[in-house]
Amino acid sequence: MHTWPVQDAKARFSEFLDACLSEGAQMVTRRGTEAAVLVPVQEWRRLQAVAQPSLKQLLLSDAARMDIPLPARGRALRRKVNALG
Repeated sequence: MHTWPVQDAKARFSEFLDACLSEGAQMVTRRGTEAAVLVPVQEWRRLQAVAQPSLKQLLLSDAARMDIPLPARGRALRRKVNALG
């Protein structure tokens, strides 16, 4: 992955974008620290699809149901019913 100082990325944006499209992701640094990455849109969409499970996947996964805290059976507090109704 090629690294671009933010000043170069701004001044040569067209070249920066062309490099992204032809070579892949391009890193942008600010004051020597990694700040951002420019990726081609098809790579971005692939990453988004992989990162977010579908509703079907969430409902069918065991992990999704295990995180719900349920009170032990028979220990839930119940409202007392008045004998008069």
